[in-house]
Amino acid sequence: MFTEDQLISISALQHWLFCQRQCGLIHLEQIWIENQLTAEGRVLHEKVHQSDAEFAGDARIVRGLRLVSFRLGLVGQTDVVEFHKSDRGIALPGTNNLWQPFPVEYKRGKPKKDNSDCVQLCAQAMCLEEMLKTEINFGAFYYQRPRRRTEIEITKQLRQQTENIVQNVHQMFESKNTPRADYEQKCKNCSLVGVCMPKTTGLNKRVDYYLSKAGNDEGLIE
Repeated sequence: MFTEDQLISISALQHWLFCQRQCGLIHLEQIWIENQLTAEGRVLHEKVHQSDAEFAGDARIVRGLRLVSFRLGLVGQTDVVEFHKSDRGIALPGTNNLWQPFPVEYKRGKPKKDNSDCVQLCAQAMCLEEMLKTEINFGAFYYQRPRRRTEIEITKQLRQQTENIVQNVHQMFESKNTPRADYEQKCKNCSLVGVCMPKTTGLNKRVDYYLSKAGNDEGLIE
């Protein structure tokens, strides 16, 4: 079990999958620079969180719910949790029904090629399970491009991947070492590219690389 001061943000898991160095710069070194993409994402989440809780048909919709898991050492906030009437689940104050939690995460862009979005949603589901003493097997994303809802299953494999990443991020915090840069095409859209300088500080820019290259270049070393 983790203590309050050992909790890491759920968003760190998504950052880790996108780029381990970005995760270290943001969550370990507390460096944050905003660009158009991050600003659009922030505005979207703020808009979702500002709406009040409501009933929609047989569902109760709660926004901006704070999450915590002391087993995993995670803290965060949901965009939306829908509570659907069910024959299983939890009791909500002021109602006579059982309700099944269903987390929904809003995204400004389109589905990603990697599994980072799914890991983030899985972490939210596992936090809710611990907090509400229930089981959650499904959740969903609402992507702005295209404007549609995508449902996912919280599988055993996804849970294991999520727990592995949680462990990796905790190890980074324990070591207090930000991972090295590794330049890729995706670096161009990262708001931290000017701080990270992946072409200068990347893995292939170490001193031994330059010495090796210099030794192999004719006329460079006599």
